[in-house]
Order: sequence, then C-alpha cells, then structure tokens
Amino acid sequence: MALTGLGSPEQLRDPDYTPPIAKAIPLGIQHVLAMFVSNVTPAIIISIAAGIGFGTPDIGAMIYMIQMSMVFAGIATLIQTIGLGPVGARLPVVQGTSFAFLPIMIPLVAGKGVEALPVLFGGVLVGGLFHAVLGTFIGRIRFALPPLVTGLVVLMIGLALVKVGIQYSAGGVPNIGKPVYGSLESWSMALVVIVVTLGLKFYAKGMWSVAAVLIGLFAGYVFAFFLGEVSFGNVGKAAVFALPDPFHFGMIQFSFAAIIGFCLMSFVSAIETVGDVSGITKGGAGREATDKEITGATYADGLGSAVAGLFGALPNTSFSQNVGLVAMTGVMSRHVVTFGAIFLIVAGLFPKFGAVITTIPIEVLGGGVIVMFGMVAAAGVSMLADVTWNRRNMVIFAVSLSIGLGLQLEPGALQHVPDTARVLLASGLLPAAFIAIILNLVLPGELAAEATEEISGGMAGHKDD
Repeated sequence: MALTGLGSPEQLRDPDYTPPIAKAIPLGIQHVLAMFVSNVTPAIIISIAAGIGFGTPDIGAMIYMIQMSMVFAGIATLIQTIGLGPVGARLPVVQGTSFAFLPIMIPLVAGKGVEALPVLFGGVLVGGLFHAVLGTFIGRIRFALPPLVTGLVVLMIGLALVKVGIQYSAGGVPNIGKPVYGSLESWSMALVVIVVTLGLKFYAKGMWSVAAVLIGLFAGYVFAFFLGEVSFGNVGKAAVFALPDPFHFGMIQFSFAAIIGFCLMSFVSAIETVGDVSGITKGGAGREATDKEITGATYADGLGSAVAGLFGALPNTSFSQNVGLVAMTGVMSRHVVTFGAIFLIVAGLFPKFGAVITTIPIEVLGGGVIVMFGMVAAAGVSMLADVTWNRRNMVIFAVSLSIGLGLQLEPGALQHVPDTARVLLASGLLPAAFIAIILNLVLPGELAAEATEEISGGMAGHKDD
C-alpha cells in the first residue's frame, strides 16, 4: 500500500529522505500507534506480578514504569534513527519494551513488591551492556541460531505468556478462588476486545487494520465504562509533568540469576534485531542490510536497554510489527520514525497519561494480551515453517520442547534445585533454548529412519530427501 504525494520511488527508498512534514508526522505517529499497546503492556504485567498493580497502594510505581516505557522506547528509537557515532542503524527501526524478557522477569519479582525492582533493573543494566557487546561479533554467531532454534524460542515465549492473558480475562490473579473470577461480566469485557480486534484486522484496511489491537482495547474500555468497571481515582493523583528519575526504585542491586537470565535472553533479542533490520531493508529498499547497519542496530538495542534500566524502565528491542509497516507504506525514511519517537517521549513525560492507562480494567487488558501473546506463539510457528523437518530436527525440537515446557508447567519438580538455577529453569524458555542450541551444534546431520519411528509411533513426519 504505497502512499502517493510523499516523493519519488527513489526518494521513498532512501533512509535519509524526509517527506513533507505534514505527511511525515502522521506516518510517524502511525508507527507509534502500531506498537503502543505492546510497548506499555510489559510494565503493567511486571507490576501486577510484583503486587504493585491495580488497586494497591503502590500503583504509582506502575504509573511510573508505564511512563518510562514510553520515554525510553522513544529515546532508543531516536538512537536508532539519528545515530550516535557507531551506535544506531540510521534506519526506520522502532524500539519498544520487549515481551521476550517477561518469562525471566516474572519469577524475579513475583509477589515481592517494590523491593524486588532494584534486582530486576540490575539485570536490565547488565543484560543491556552484554547485548551491546554482542554487536561487535553478532554476524559471526548467527550460525548457532538457525530457524529451528529461534522459532522454538519465540514459540516458548508465547507459550509462557498465554496463561497471563487467560488470568487477566477472567478477573486477575488476586481474584482466583473468588466467585467473581471467570464471571460472564469479566469474560464479556475481554471478548469485546478480541472480537473488535479480529474484525478490524481482517475486514478493515490501512490504519484501522494496523492499530486493530489499540482500537479493540478502546472498544473494550468503553464497554467496561458502561458496566461501571472504570475508575479515574488515580488520574487526579498523578502529576501533570515529571522527568525520568535515576534509580527511582533505589540503588540497583545485582543477582546472579537476574544477570544470567537477562544476558541469555539478550542473545536471543540481538538475533531478533538482526532479522528486523534485514526485513526493513528488504521491504523498504529491496536490498540486504549492511554489516554497519546490523552492528549499529545491536549497539543501540543494548545501550538503550542499559540506560533504561538506570531509570526504572524495562529492556528494549526492535519491534517486528513496524517492519511490516515499512513494507506496507513503502516509506523507508528514518526521519518519519524520528517524529514518532518524539511523540512517544513527550507522551511519557506526562504521568497523567500513564495514569489513564492504569484505568483500563484488567479484563480488558486480558483480551488484548490474549491476541498479542497468541501472535507471539504464532510467529514462532511461522519461523519453524522454514525448518527442514527431517528426523534429526524433529528429535531436537521434541526434546527441547518437552523439557522446557514441562519445567514451565511443573516448577515443583525443581524444588531441590538451588534458588538461582530454579528461577532460570522454571521459565522453561532458557532450558529449551540451551538444549536446542547444544543439540543443533553437536548432533550429526542425519538420523536413521528406524531411530525416529521407534519413538514416534509411526508419526515421524516427512521423510528425508
């Protein structure tokens, strides 16, 4: 869906070209709207997991984290589009808070309140710095993460999070065991979001389709308002304007479990960024990404996350949905995304904006995250479609998924494991990724047919060519 009146085809393929301002600004805001809900959702999920979310005395902490999600997504995006020396791709790369780290972060803060946040942000800081270091040799380690591994990791991220969407839609974790949990009223709010989102995604065009989740949440919000489920009490208490506050939750603390978890996930996030940058250059300019662009993007990813951790924001990564927007509009201009980044930063400097977001009922948010987390899992399945499903790859996938998902579903099996290892293993994500990487590197290229038939009951899949 290339847009007219923005410039010649050659100009639109040039990252340094600036379209007319009157059209560039709305295009930039469109990029922000496409990622807005996904960007602030991790802050809400971590706050609720820590016990500082809806209806708690510490809800101000959640408002602040939402605010910082916008500010530092905008700052990280500016670093990508404008660049600082070797840092930044100087491409229309949109940064935002990453879902990938949620399975690592939730166990670190679960039920521990504000006191757990300094350890969390210590992990964000070290993981971000490690991520930046990866930029120096990212191209040389891509061989260790073929689609079999990356697809499995993304699938595991989605599977680790789908439970959250169901819990929110049914009324939230605090209501588990109460009569209100799973009530028709709770599910009706979530279902309005899902129905509107799907309707727009498949039957609308242009911005209506791109912002389907955001509009679906708004529809659910209006529905909840008429049910009397929306309260604006926190909006009046929030400040009008506030700047980011370094070490807002106290001096950063370091935990071995947090550092290992964030560093390992940064490895995966770096590969995701390489894919997004390659997708942008292919979709917008019809060329491969250069080594300089990939390295600069990875530097920006990591440093943006590290700085965010100092101010109480969660790790950033490039957002894949914006890759599709570049291909859809045909506008490769990095300056378009710069306008969107400025809009994000300005929005984040007004806490009342974050306070309004906290008025969204958890059931409405649940409808949105059911769609979003389901799409994460679906993206993993899509990546796995590129795998050659011979017997070797089937065994690698089977063992990795079985152990990873099994540990996630039955964390009690790890009760005798030391605390640090238990936090890392219970996510399911890290053991699955580690096993898949190791098996992919050490197993021979072929597996005898009878070796798979024996354990698969005759469902060994496609024959080797």
